[in-house]
Amino acid sequence: MEMEEKEEAKCSSENRYWILRHGKSIPNETGLIVSSLENGIRPEYQLAADGVTQAQLAGQSFLKDLKERKIPVESVRICYSPFARTSHTAKVVASVLNIPFDGPQCKVIEDLRERYFGPSFELMSHDKYPEIWALDEKDPFMQPEGGESVDDVAARLARAVAITESEFQGCAVLIVSHGDPLQILQTLVDAAKQHTGDDLASRIQAVKVPSVLSQHRKFALLTGELRLVI
Repeated sequence: MEMEEKEEAKCSSENRYWILRHGKSIPNETGLIVSSLENGIRPEYQLAADGVTQAQLAGQSFLKDLKERKIPVESVRICYSPFARTSHTAKVVASVLNIPFDGPQCKVIEDLRERYFGPSFELMSHDKYPEIWALDEKDPFMQPEGGESVDDVAARLARAVAITESEFQGCAVLIVSHGDPLQILQTLVDAAKQHTGDDLASRIQAVKVPSVLSQHRKFALLTGELRLVI
């Protein structure tokens, strides 16, 4: 059985990447920052009803995009953060695509988790986000007290891309994650496109510099927003 699953997970040539921010979550509705893994995986912080609808619409848009590009659903790989709101979103999208969520086409990657903003922000109001983003713009290597800097998140996103690049070839990879991580990932990918010759994972490593990382807010996504990035 394990060998069969490995065979199913094989593709050929280069990957294409889409990103999807989770649908509107219960923390979004209540205005809470839920950024620690311990809190994030709790079922009471999964999608709100509107978020489920957003995830369904994103799945339909993704399926339409695949059909227009003549990409078979068999080549899709859904990689998602372990948080309740992202795994819930990924599960809804998998259902729209008729992909078994517990099968080899869906993979949880812990490095895609939400950015941890630190204990002074955890379970506090969303109104505190601008404090962090102002710090990011000044110095993306500076950590909020007890939390992750932009560079910290970029490092684990680079690892996540290295994993997908090593495990999948010629696949349509959908990354289901969170606002800040996906902003940071887009910033890295956009800069990496200017580099040629190296593999994607190496190019992303090469552009992890302050002048790039400090710009991540330019790539903000709405909840449930789908984008093709490569």
